[in-house]
Amino acid sequence: MDRDEPPVALSHFQAAPLLAARAAGASHAVTSPNLGLSTVEVALVPEGVRFPGGEMVAWAELERIRKAENQCFAIEQGEREVRPIRVFSETTNWLRSLMPTVGAPTMLVAGFPMHRIKGVDPWEDTLRKVAAAGPIAGHVLDTATGLGYTAIAAARTADAVTTIELDPAGLEVARENPWSRELFSNPKITQIVGDAYEEVAKLPTGAFSLVLHDPPTISLAGELYSTAFYRQLYRVLASRGRVFHYIGDLSSALGKRVASGATKRLREAGFRRVIPHSEAFGLLAVK
Repeated sequence: MDRDEPPVALSHFQAAPLLAARAAGASHAVTSPNLGLSTVEVALVPEGVRFPGGEMVAWAELERIRKAENQCFAIEQGEREVRPIRVFSETTNWLRSLMPTVGAPTMLVAGFPMHRIKGVDPWEDTLRKVAAAGPIAGHVLDTATGLGYTAIAAARTADAVTTIELDPAGLEVARENPWSRELFSNPKITQIVGDAYEEVAKLPTGAFSLVLHDPPTISLAGELYSTAFYRQLYRVLASRGRVFHYIGDLSSALGKRVASGATKRLREAGFRRVIPHSEAFGLLAVK
C-alpha cells in the first residue's frame, strides 16, 4: 500500500542504544527511523520515545524490539502500534520477514536469508554481484526481485531494468523496507509479478544486454537452474550479452556442486564462456 509518509522502521540496532540512553538519564537521543539510512533527534519521555512525525514507541515495546534480533518493526506515522514486518505468502506458503543487519536488511524466506550476512551486509553483497557482471548498460533483466536491491543498483547506470518477482508477499515486505523505496519510485524499473520460469519465456528475443540471475537456493527453485531455463536466458540476450548467476560460496562443498552443474548446463544452453567469480559467489556466462 502507498503512503504519503513511510512508517518508522526499527530493529534491535536502534532499540538497544535508545534504552541505554534512557538508563543514562538522557532526555533526547539521535537514532535512525529507517534502519540506518538517516538519523533524527527523538525525545525520551516517560511513556517512551517520541519521533518527529508523532510516532510514539513505548519502552516495553522497545525492549521487545531489542530482544528480537532477527526481526524489523514498523510504526505508522502518528501511531503507537508496533508491528513486525512480515507476511505469510498464500502463493508459496512461505513466511517472509525483514531481518536487520549492520547495514541494509535482508529478507528471510522460509527461514533462509536471501543475501550474504557474514562478513558483508546485503547492500555490499548486491554491489559485488553487479560489479562482477561487468559494465551495467542498456536493458537489464533481474530474474528475482526480492527486496529490489539488484534492480536498484543496476538502474543507476542501465537504460532500463525489468525485474520479476514470483511472490506478491515479497513485494509487500519490500514496500515496508526503507532500503527498497527506489524499487517503487524509479521510472527506469519495470516490475513483473509471476514465475520467472514462465515470464522469461514471454520476453522478446535479444532484448537484454545483461541478465542478473539471483534465484532462491536450488532446493527451493531447482527449475531456475535447469538447462531449459538457461536456454531462455540465452535467447533473450543480445549478441555478446552476459548472465551473472549467483550460486553461493563457490569454495563450499554445496557451492562447488551447484556451480559445477550450472556451468555444464549453461554451456549446454549455448554460452561460450562461463567464468567463476568467487568474490561475488557466482558465475559469469557470456553469449
